[in-house]
Amino acid sequence: MVKWAIELGEYDISYQPRSLIKIQALAELVQEATFTEGSKGHWLLYVDDSSTLTGSGAGIVLTSLEGDELEYALHFDFKASNNKAGYEALIAGIKMDLDAEAQNLITCTDSQLITKQMKGEYEVKEERMKDYL
Repeated sequence: MVKWAIELGEYDISYQPRSLIKIQALAELVQEATFTEGSKGHWLLYVDDSSTLTGSGAGIVLTSLEGDELEYALHFDFKASNNKAGYEALIAGIKMDLDAEAQNLITCTDSQLITKQMKGEYEVKEERMKDYL
């Protein structure tokens, strides 16, 4: 560790270990996403989007308490921002959830913006994005 600190110091780069807040956030997520006995019909929905100059798409994983897992990859035939791709992935995942006749759904996404907008903590500024809420 000392060797790296010296080498990094030459380039005005410093090492900072990960904070405990991130570990606590992970522990809270696991606690929220853990199923309990009698929670039949509960599903976890994981969505992740991607948007580049060459195209956009998303990955969806829907997992049940019983161990059933549905995976789906989406390719969008339209130009989409990261936010739009995220919302499209979320909508597709919810449709999959309805097809699976799930009673309860826990959604996990890496987009803080979409999460806060869905909870009503952030306002949607762009008019075209309001249709997603």
